[in-house]
Amino acid sequence: MSTQGWLVDRQARLRAFDRRHPWVMDTLVAVPIVLFSIPNIIEKPLSATIATLVLLPPLYWRRRYPFPAFLATATIELIEGLLDVGVGAGVILLVMLFGVASRGSWRALAWASGTALALLVAEIYLINPVTENRVTTLLLAIGTEAAAVASGVAVRTRRAYLIALEDRAARLEIERDQQARLAVAEERARVAREMHDIVGHHVSVIVGLADGSAALARSRQEQTAEPLRLIGETGRQALAELRRVLGVLREGDPGPQLRPQPGIDDLDRLLPSVRAAGLPVTYSTSGELHTLGKGLQLAVYRIVQEALTNTLKHAGSSASATVTLAACRGEVRVRVLDNGRAIPAPPSHGLLGIGERAAMYSGVVTAGPVENGWLVDVVLREPS
Repeated sequence: MSTQGWLVDRQARLRAFDRRHPWVMDTLVAVPIVLFSIPNIIEKPLSATIATLVLLPPLYWRRRYPFPAFLATATIELIEGLLDVGVGAGVILLVMLFGVASRGSWRALAWASGTALALLVAEIYLINPVTENRVTTLLLAIGTEAAAVASGVAVRTRRAYLIALEDRAARLEIERDQQARLAVAEERARVAREMHDIVGHHVSVIVGLADGSAALARSRQEQTAEPLRLIGETGRQALAELRRVLGVLREGDPGPQLRPQPGIDDLDRLLPSVRAAGLPVTYSTSGELHTLGKGLQLAVYRIVQEALTNTLKHAGSSASATVTLAACRGEVRVRVLDNGRAIPAPPSHGLLGIGERAAMYSGVVTAGPVENGWLVDVVLREPS
């Protein structure tokens, strides 16, 4: 680290320490003043001690109340001058004037400077008249006062400059974070567009092959015509959802082709495709499901879809499933039970998606192996 960097670091640490423990710096200012007053205390123990103790409290007020602390010190100095008890009040007055210049308002600084000048003139010409070199003494006193004011103004200017630098650094950091988030969003959009193009192409090919095979099978009156038709229909639904979810990210699109989100009624179209894929599914409902909100119906549909997809993946070829929906007193219970192999599967995106959708409706998810199968049990609460 360079010498300049070391000094800046130490200065920053000193400022931080002073902000946490301001009384330490105030005490360091008070100690020399007390030492300066020792000769007067020895000469006049009682009056000088009292005068010194009276001058100390304003030193600890000067940061929070710079102008009142200055006025208190000026009053004490005037009284001490009239009582001929000199214990360094003039030095403390300069410290207070510095405090007003560095922390007080400009109006307070003007009043404090005038008051200090008046006290200097009164001290030199009236209270303790100076008989020799009076003008020189006055000019020296005025120069000392001006130096205190100039030092305080310099500290004020530096503090404002540092605050401006910190504010600028904070704004630059915010802008940097915003740029980073924009870059991440742009990259995600690019990946989404590529995914849309690649996956959409392949799904379109699958749909075309399925439709062609279904037409050929129907012409030959084969039993595979219906499964092939369902494959084509499922592919078209997947392609439509893919375009709706990812197609909105394409640059230059006039707008996404929106369609209603699936609900509980759409399960009647989902389950036949699952059965055609080789998984027998029994479906039953109870309660007023159709009165549920659109968002809650969408959550129910997606939970059933994810659960059955996991069953197709992990339950085995001879498995069957039971889907039960029940609505009662503002709650919806979704149960998907299969009799496949009860082998714990690693955490999947499907189970994570079920958990996230359930959390949107203060839901509780129970998913795991049961006797001779696997159970997904979700309780959702309709928003009040």
